Amino acid sequence: MKFLTITLIAHSDERSPTERFREVVGNAVLAEELGFDGFGVGERHERPFISSSPPVVLSHIAAKTTRIRLFTAVTTLSLLDPVRAYEDYATLDHLSEGRLELIIGKGNGAAQAKLFHVTAEDQWDRNRESYELFRRLWREDKVTWRGRFRPSLTEAETWPRPLQRPIRVWHGSATSKESVDLAARYGDPLFSANVTNPIEPYAELVEHYRERWAHYGHDPRDALVGAGTAGYYAAKTSQRAIETYRPIFEARTAFLRKFDVPVVFPTLEDAIERSSMLVGSPQQIIDKVLRYHKRFGHEVMHLHADADGLTPAQHRESLELFQAEIAPVLRAEIPSRPLGGAS
Repeated sequence: MKFLTITLIAHSDERSPTERFREVVGNAVLAEELGFDGFGVGERHERPFISSSPPVVLSHIAAKTTRIRLFTAVTTLSLLDPVRAYEDYATLDHLSEGRLELIIGKGNGAAQAKLFHVTAEDQWDRNRESYELFRRLWREDKVTWRGRFRPSLTEAETWPRPLQRPIRVWHGSATSKESVDLAARYGDPLFSANVTNPIEPYAELVEHYRERWAHYGHDPRDALVGAGTAGYYAAKTSQRAIETYRPIFEARTAFLRKFDVPVVFPTLEDAIERSSMLVGSPQQIIDKVLRYHKRFGHEVMHLHADADGLTPAQHRESLELFQAEIAPVLRAEIPSRPLGGAS
């Protein structure tokens, strides 16, 4: 199994954006130092996030790291001009020396959809059309194309040409079969959000992905799945883990309510039982991931990159424990293909 840490760069007014960005870069450097396989930056264009420009953030992280794969989580192609997105990410591909991996998706949030004049009726068509053009731009030196949502192209050249030709593109999926079907159609990997709700609806989407994968004629052995987690904190004993994490969970719940985000798991115990949250002793976390793997068949998993209310020392200690006692067992139990490589 491969392991990423991911941030959506949620931000409060308690400190400056400069300080928050510095923390994000520091967490990426820490992830590489501790042996994680990838670091991801989300894309949101509304409060409480300041992750509106992932290629800029990831370019800075690329300059501070040498090995770790750099993920977008997700690139919201339903909102973006695919030509401009291609130019940004092809540039980042070179600056990172081919360490870029894209996770694309429609994106969430009414405010950001309004900002980019995207409607509920056209958002999935925009996502599909943008991806199909983006995919061609990455593969073809000259593109002739016509669609609904941007001006047509005739023998168009885009620069720079990418380093990875082509790049692997994952499709981020939270609740909809549209993104799952798009991934299966093109033989691309799927990354299940697996964060907000109990795992059942996510598992159903992964099953649908595998069904559509076979429907489109792909070898079932080639399907590749990643899955998220709703939170992580490990300690030597479950009692200590729960005691330390409880105020973190309660603060996060209050934060969600402040922004009118529905709270699915009202208590920490409920979240540990029914969500993908990983809080407990190393053995408890190993057992839970292996249990979830039976449903998802995933080879890649993400943890939250942010301290999320933990002290810097607690955050580092918990990630060190993950790499020392949890990751080695999961890597041995769950074979995984290398990151990188085209889809």
